[in-house]
Amino acid sequence: MSAPDALVSGLVVVDKPAGYTSHDVVGRMRGIASTRKVGHSGTLDPMATGVLVLGINRATRLLGYLTLVDKEYLATIRLGQTTVTDDAEGDLLIEVPAPAVERSAIEAAVLPLTGEIAQVPSAVSAIKVDGVRSYSRVRAGEEVALRSRAVTVSTFEITGVRSGAGDHGTNTDVDVRVVCSSGTYVRALARDLGAALGVGGHLTMLRRTRVGGFGLDLAHTLEDLEQELSIVDLDTAARESFNTYALTAEQATDVRFGRVLTAIDLGSPGPVALFDPLGAFLALYEQRGRTARAVSVFV
Repeated sequence: MSAPDALVSGLVVVDKPAGYTSHDVVGRMRGIASTRKVGHSGTLDPMATGVLVLGINRATRLLGYLTLVDKEYLATIRLGQTTVTDDAEGDLLIEVPAPAVERSAIEAAVLPLTGEIAQVPSAVSAIKVDGVRSYSRVRAGEEVALRSRAVTVSTFEITGVRSGAGDHGTNTDVDVRVVCSSGTYVRALARDLGAALGVGGHLTMLRRTRVGGFGLDLAHTLEDLEQELSIVDLDTAARESFNTYALTAEQATDVRFGRVLTAIDLGSPGPVALFDPLGAFLALYEQRGRTARAVSVFV
């Protein structure tokens, strides 16, 4: 394909393949889009597949806000096996036969893991402990105890229960759908579900199906993007990601210069996307009392 305009800005929704880090995908996209200014809105582990939202050029400034939106996953949890990483990439620590875990028991164990919960992240995570990534400390042989933090699991739905073959007997595989807030570790849900059932558990499959308003229906493989770069333009990206507000011509002039807007109600406490009378995205603003102030101006 021909090289795209280096000044083009927008979001690219990638269907990340297994075995790639999020940084690997960013590296590929820098070559595809012919720009160094590429970032992503939230890491996916190498084992995981699915929606990874990338920002190109000016759209990278949206990514910090997109990390805060809810996400949806399909996953498979294997009961009866505990691993170092709480997923299939880690060494097996404990295995017990768990061939007959009743669905009713699984459903009961899921309930306390749904809603607003205090979750201890997986020790092998990117969270920093005294300036060092937790996974680096674990790999160096240290024992790491991370603090719990508040997350919201709005949906933890069991979609199937199957027999799975383990090394020392038959285990139980549980297919689930999870909708959760930013910062939630699905592999920690797998770990905690196994612990609640007394048999241990880890994640064997994870596919992210949605990040905010961007789902698999908008996602493209890297191979497809190499043939034709599909970009969600800034106007559409802002409409899909934030509450919106239509400005008057006078207000739009003020916003282009990042001025405070007075005697205005944007109708939402978080960042709101402001559009000029012609429908062009200008900036993100936040309500502050009876005024609104610029978070980031895009023109």
